[in-house]
Amino acid sequence: MRNFTIQKTRKTEPMKVVLYGVEGIGKTTFVSQFPDPVFIDTEGSTGFIDAKKMPDPEDWTMLLEEIAFMAQNPQGKTLVIDTADWAEELAKQCLMAKHKWQAIDQTDYGVRYVALSNEIIRLLRGLEMVKNAGMNVVLTAHAVQKKFELPDQVGSFDRYVLKLEKRDAALIKEWCDMLLFASYKTTVVASGSGSKKATGGQRVMYTTHMPAWDAKNRLGLPDELPFEYEAIKDKFLAATEGAQAKPQTNGLPCGYPYKYPPSVPQKVVELASQSGLTPNSIMTIIYNGKFMPEGTSIEAVPTQLWEHIADNWQVALSLAK
Repeated sequence: MRNFTIQKTRKTEPMKVVLYGVEGIGKTTFVSQFPDPVFIDTEGSTGFIDAKKMPDPEDWTMLLEEIAFMAQNPQGKTLVIDTADWAEELAKQCLMAKHKWQAIDQTDYGVRYVALSNEIIRLLRGLEMVKNAGMNVVLTAHAVQKKFELPDQVGSFDRYVLKLEKRDAALIKEWCDMLLFASYKTTVVASGSGSKKATGGQRVMYTTHMPAWDAKNRLGLPDELPFEYEAIKDKFLAATEGAQAKPQTNGLPCGYPYKYPPSVPQKVVELASQSGLTPNSIMTIIYNGKFMPEGTSIEAVPTQLWEHIADNWQVALSLAK
């Protein structure tokens, strides 16, 4: 009988990340903060950030060649494809020119969509080789809303999906280790007259699946986080480089991902952490309690009001809904 060695399952290795979100939310800026990134810019969106990049791909073949080059000559720690939907467009143009097609559609029982998916598989295999060479791989993509209907239930609802053909989106979601969705969070607050007003608009990212979007992660992240790389940095580095997660040094409780301005007393931050509240939820208390006009920034709340809220925390919690 052969001898077998028991191994540990947890590994420290590069990750495959997909970040998609609504237009203009700052996807490119966010991914530029990943470890030592090198961009392949398919849509001309890197002109406003300081980063390294490969030559902009002129066509699908050039894009695949650049990925193969990085797999054989890894440079930096993270390869970023910005964006996946524009990369898919290059694949479509390649196929249409090659086969003299007018469009990618359902002609011949979906043969054209299958051909497109095969090209996306080539892309993902190349990116897998980049990961095996020791680099993280990050793809950005735009999000679009589409009507979704469950087959076993009555009714339909809107949900955010990757701005890709359905087959290609499914391949990319299955391929990645982490799928993050970024959007704006709006809070509806009731006024004294009974009317409702939308306020907030904070940038947030979602890390787990919900009916309105797809997301997943393997880092044990909270369901919702501020849309800042710092919110995932420690756990990401621990998983990919073996770095130990460091306690926050900005005065926040260890493990609490939300940032507050210095004007918010530490006691309030600790109570918010213990109660699982976000800064947005704290401001909902301010608005619902009519302590300050709706739309007041968190920096404008006076210290005396924070102290009053902390001293009456249980009452304040009832206003957070």
